[in-house]
Amino acid sequence: MSGTDLIDLLNRSCRRSHLIGSADNGIIAALDLEGRLFTVINGKVINRVVPSAIINRSNKDVFLNPGGDALWPAPEGTCFGYEYSTGRWRVPPAITGAVWEVISSSSDSTVIRAEIDLVNNLQVGIPCEFERHIKTGFSDGIFVQEVTELIRYTGTKHLDKRQFLLAPWSLCQFDSGHGCKVIIDKPAPDDIWDMYSPSLSMRGLSDDQYVVNTKTDFRFQLGLAKNVGWIMYLKGAEFCVTRYSGKISGNLKHVDISDIPPDRMPSSRGVSLSIYCDPSGFMEMEACGGSPEKLEPGTQTGVSIITEYLDTKTLSH
Repeated sequence: MSGTDLIDLLNRSCRRSHLIGSADNGIIAALDLEGRLFTVINGKVINRVVPSAIINRSNKDVFLNPGGDALWPAPEGTCFGYEYSTGRWRVPPAITGAVWEVISSSSDSTVIRAEIDLVNNLQVGIPCEFERHIKTGFSDGIFVQEVTELIRYTGTKHLDKRQFLLAPWSLCQFDSGHGCKVIIDKPAPDDIWDMYSPSLSMRGLSDDQYVVNTKTDFRFQLGLAKNVGWIMYLKGAEFCVTRYSGKISGNLKHVDISDIPPDRMPSSRGVSLSIYCDPSGFMEMEACGGSPEKLEPGTQTGVSIITEYLDTKTLSH
């Protein structure tokens, strides 16, 4: 899909959008689509796009996943997560129905913001503002996207670590299929783990590179500790995307983001980067920030994430 086609689709679906850069090389921020970002290189949208999920709306019975790059609160499951406050998994309507606004904008940068009131699985209410500070530009033919993800607590009650975990979590989606793979530096045994189904058959060393095959018949997700500095996704010969471990301040700690039952405590394994592979034909490059020890009025948790896009198909010509 071209950048122009995506903007037209958003307009026809009555979804507001904001363009950073151009429709040929830039980022389309879908303001009425959870503030998701869609990166366009040489006229083509690189992120996964699901038109039916843009035309239609999520409701209490079904969540429609439109693709792109989304900011969500972590964790997902555990007693501190945000997807089981009603007892079953769902994306909260505060996220799917959030009204994102452009706060500031220039030719290569934009700040968007939304009010999102969260309720965690302990039924603790956490009023928040979500912000995405987006910067773009080319460097040696590589399109560089830097996004600082912020979650700001706007409540009046003081909360301690027995009541919450809260970290910004960026999920960046791409179509996946035959010949698609992820490459990372060889990790130490404690720096990589399966969050759900065992996936050893899908990953391992190959020619001194640690490779993850993203074409799969079963769902799996890998948690990566902060010692893993980057992950690279190659979609055949079309393009490659490199996402780097986000920068967080020293008083924040990475958390267990896994989708596990809400009656369980999180593990001590904090996720910095993550690779999710789905049998329906898409994958996610995820990056996480950290959670503070306590929430007081105005507390912010943030992470700065750099993602580099290289259109290898165009370069080969």
